[in-house]
Amino acid sequence: MSAACRAEPRSNRTRSRVALLTAGAAVAALVLSACGSGGTSGGSGDTNFVAGKDGISTVAKGSRVDAPDLSGTTVDGKKLDVADYKGKIVVLNVWGSWCPPCRGEAPNFVKVAKDTEAKGVQFVGINTRDAQVSLAHSFEKEFEVTYPSLYDPTGKLMLRFKKGTLNPQTIPSTLVIDRDGKLAARTLQALSEDKLREMLDPIIAEK
Repeated sequence: MSAACRAEPRSNRTRSRVALLTAGAAVAALVLSACGSGGTSGGSGDTNFVAGKDGISTVAKGSRVDAPDLSGTTVDGKKLDVADYKGKIVVLNVWGSWCPPCRGEAPNFVKVAKDTEAKGVQFVGINTRDAQVSLAHSFEKEFEVTYPSLYDPTGKLMLRFKKGTLNPQTIPSTLVIDRDGKLAARTLQALSEDKLREMLDPIIAEK
């Protein structure tokens, strides 16, 4: 057997090893981005928000930007446009039925949603990366979720947020949109009931 023939299998093995490593890195990156437990972004550069030590980033009322177009079909098959809630405060929660932190925080969102409805607060979910809408249905039934969720299996709605603004970067992420339809607060972590109220109460108090 010639040296060239002997070298060919070794070259193939090297290419296969590189391909496996590349694929493994891609899968690891997907897992990390798919279900994170938290993180903060600073208010440096051209951003206007301040990241608090509690993991809640906020924007002063005069510096907020409009929320992007967040419209589509809900888990229940109905049409929904978040802009129709202008005049109310909107709590926007990005979740997936496959995400353990999302499951952990769900009862807190259900309770606070009921408690703040009379104060002009509307909760809206964005369900993402659930390949079958039945999975999202089961989640909502299990946790007795009464507010609507946009069904966004490929994450297109998350990409509508401009970089440098309060954009969702992990799952779960929660944002608060003020009465003028502007992005006011964000967190990139699962929330306890107390933390959710801490995030929401200052926006409710605004005049």
